[in-house]
Amino acid sequence: MTSFRRTTYILISLFFVGFFFSFYAEAQRVRGKRARQNKVVATDSLQRDSLVSDSLMLDSLALDSTDNEKKEPLDAPVVYEAADSIVFTKEGYAHLYGEGKVTYQNIELTSAIISMNMDSSTVYARGVADTAGVETGLPIFKDGETPYESKIMRYNFKTKKGFINNIVTQQGEGYVTSEEGKKGADDEIYMRHGKYTTCDNHDHPHFYLKLAMAKVRPKKNVVFGPAQLVVEDVPLPIAVPFGFFPFNSSYSSGFIMPTYGDEMNRGFYLRDGGYYFAISDQMDLKVLGEIFTKGSWGLSAASNYNKRYKFSGSFNASYLVTKTGEKGMPDYSVSKDFRIQWSHRQDAKANPNSSFSASVNFATSSYDRSSLSTLYNPQAYSQNTKASSVSYSRTFPEIGLNISGTFNITQNTRDSSINMTLPDVNISLNRIYPFKRKKAVGDERWYEKISFQYTGTMTNSINTKDNLLFKTPLTQWENGMQHKIPVSATFNLFKYINVVPSFNYTERWYLRKVKQSYDPSPTSSDHVRRDTINGFNRVYDYNLSLQMNTKLYGMYKPLFMKSKELQIRHVFTPTISYTYTPDFSKKRYGYFDTYTYTDEDGEVRTVEYSPYEGAVYGYPSTKGSSQSINFSVDNNIEMKMKSDKDSTGYKKISLIDQLGATLSYDVANKRWSDLSMNLRLKLTKSYTFNMNASFATYAYQFDEDGNIVEGDRTEWSYGRFGRFQGYSGSFSYTLNNDTFKKLFGKKDKTEEKTDTDKENTEEETDEENTEEETNKGNMRKTEKASVDTDGYLAFKFPWSISLSYSYSIRENRDREKFNIKKMRYPYSLTHSLNVSGNFKIGSRWNMNYSTGYDFTSKEMSMTTLNITRDLHCFNMSCGLVFGPFTSYNFSIRANSSMLTDALKWDQRSNTGSAVTWY
Repeated sequence: MTSFRRTTYILISLFFVGFFFSFYAEAQRVRGKRARQNKVVATDSLQRDSLVSDSLMLDSLALDSTDNEKKEPLDAPVVYEAADSIVFTKEGYAHLYGEGKVTYQNIELTSAIISMNMDSSTVYARGVADTAGVETGLPIFKDGETPYESKIMRYNFKTKKGFINNIVTQQGEGYVTSEEGKKGADDEIYMRHGKYTTCDNHDHPHFYLKLAMAKVRPKKNVVFGPAQLVVEDVPLPIAVPFGFFPFNSSYSSGFIMPTYGDEMNRGFYLRDGGYYFAISDQMDLKVLGEIFTKGSWGLSAASNYNKRYKFSGSFNASYLVTKTGEKGMPDYSVSKDFRIQWSHRQDAKANPNSSFSASVNFATSSYDRSSLSTLYNPQAYSQNTKASSVSYSRTFPEIGLNISGTFNITQNTRDSSINMTLPDVNISLNRIYPFKRKKAVGDERWYEKISFQYTGTMTNSINTKDNLLFKTPLTQWENGMQHKIPVSATFNLFKYINVVPSFNYTERWYLRKVKQSYDPSPTSSDHVRRDTINGFNRVYDYNLSLQMNTKLYGMYKPLFMKSKELQIRHVFTPTISYTYTPDFSKKRYGYFDTYTYTDEDGEVRTVEYSPYEGAVYGYPSTKGSSQSINFSVDNNIEMKMKSDKDSTGYKKISLIDQLGATLSYDVANKRWSDLSMNLRLKLTKSYTFNMNASFATYAYQFDEDGNIVEGDRTEWSYGRFGRFQGYSGSFSYTLNNDTFKKLFGKKDKTEEKTDTDKENTEEETDEENTEEETNKGNMRKTEKASVDTDGYLAFKFPWSISLSYSYSIRENRDREKFNIKKMRYPYSLTHSLNVSGNFKIGSRWNMNYSTGYDFTSKEMSMTTLNITRDLHCFNMSCGLVFGPFTSYNFSIRANSSMLTDALKWDQRSNTGSAVTWY
């Protein structure tokens, strides 16, 4: 067709289109329907019959009378629209200009320009370029939930096939791009000269796999031919003949690729490889293995489970067989270790009256020295104590009964000792007033104030080595049950003094006792024979007590403050109590027994012991009756002053949160106890300073053998307050960017707002300065650069330093350092300083560190330094350890979870790096 004929057809088409719009507008007005503003919408089945019947398609040029052949109809109508205009041509084409959109069933195509063939059901879409050459309105093809971006696209609605140039589609965590692509009828895409990358900058990615040919099945997988790794547009000599990437948006199973490396003692290894089982949406299982060339191997299984509104948790079990040295040589050894980790949490909504939780971390003593996972982790490697617990509790609110059971294990990996309690049961009954009337009339009577409680505990424990745990018979376990019933009442004396009499009864049940006798055998170390007698044993005791306490309030204004809006309140709480315990050492109770033997000089010796010595709940060990008077005082000082922020309000400032002292006197033995004092200061809202100190009452003296002991004369008799015995404590403080700003900087308006306003302002600022690009499983946050008041780039250097100082002051009871003149031991100070924190150099650099110094031994503690760098698509990390476990590690790996085990490089020091050779 010549240019003259083409121009003629265009003019004629424009004429009929203009006539059509006028006719269509009048028809719409008569029908009472309003057209969509600024858009033209049409619906067509792409059949010749529909073109005749639809007033929108009354174009005589588009209806050729010579063509009487009927086209095969589509399964559904085609809806198309444009923001600018729709132009129809003689050849049966409809051209959509300005945000064109074509919809057919679940297929949707949007582009700046779309040309649609009304007869053959084909469409052609492309973008437009502005004066700068930048293309906008590029075609976006969406079939179901899978979108495709391209520069030029041709598509046939009937065959569901098409050609796509410069296609971009997201599959899983990555992007697949190609210069040329063909879409098949089953939504598969055949590509040439493609790229696969997980970098969200898919137009110019930082890295990608260069694919010669590929077949993409959306949301299923991609199979590609020869591929080469390209980093920063530099092809690397790393290629694969073919490859396969699964893109499964559903929960599915699959293989886990192992990592490789070299360890000096065990040789070359493959580890952390296995299979992932997607059991259900609520549970999974990961089975991994590791193998070394020198014979060591290991297996592990990990599972996560979660039932909504019920419970959630994780389980991890590992088994290792470690072989070191050469077989047949003296240094050859084989060790077998295992570890069990279990964490279980119950949702609070599952059952308000019962709960079950578990936190298990159990391993053999040499596991941390054998596993590579903990060997290069200084914190895990240096941890000597592991604790595990499983607990269950049940509440019966109708009767006020609470029952809880706990299974505890405490393990010390340094000496392989283990302490197990199975089970530890606690039963408690809420306070009951047995004499209270159900329908009380008048004042409360004195006997109605009498109440009692019940607390019962049962335990079964053992302390042994971890290799003997399952070999120890049950008869060697320590077990018992204890019952406590306190009975008390509260009365008022002279309105201001509270009088609390009480009676406390304690009973213990044991299933055995130990009978002792003299053993003259020379093989016996202590010449004591111990015979265990099984049977039910009841051990009980009780005591009476009377306590009186009151509160005294003092309000005064400081003399140096003339303001009437400042007051200081002092609360003084004195308490005095008297306790009486009968003599349970009498023979009729059976808590003590004796045996006799003849020593080397022929004298008969009598040894007194208790058959319940070492029992889990003890026994009444006091000889004779006991009477003691306890004195304690407590002080609290607060200041109340006018608030500067609120014209009508006041604020309270705690000066001394608690200052207390406790002292007791034993009436039977006529001896004072040591004086205990405690101080608590609330320095800030988040930091509280605590101090506890002890002062000895009796002075040192020399006994008959010249030993230094506490005598019967008090320090008070010498005019001294008491002998300071020692104190230990610690405190910490954190410095960051805002620390000095609050002290020396000027407050802006946002800092003067209330806490609620501050939180709202911070949230709004974060939303403005942070852009979240969520690409299914890949989420990245891009921070916008902020500027200062002068318009320059604001300099930010976030940092924090945490200082922790611990100290202990104790008497150095070295006989040679005793001061005879002052009758005092010198004091020794042990203290250490720990420093930790982080620096964020820019938006992508981060550095964490921790170190410390022991002032007593004058040595640095283990120092760790970790540096990380966000490389957009990759992450680089470097870790350095100085001290007892000197080592290093360096790692670069892809951020994508799919490629993190494939695209990585790890370099670590082995255990032999820290060996000192002599």
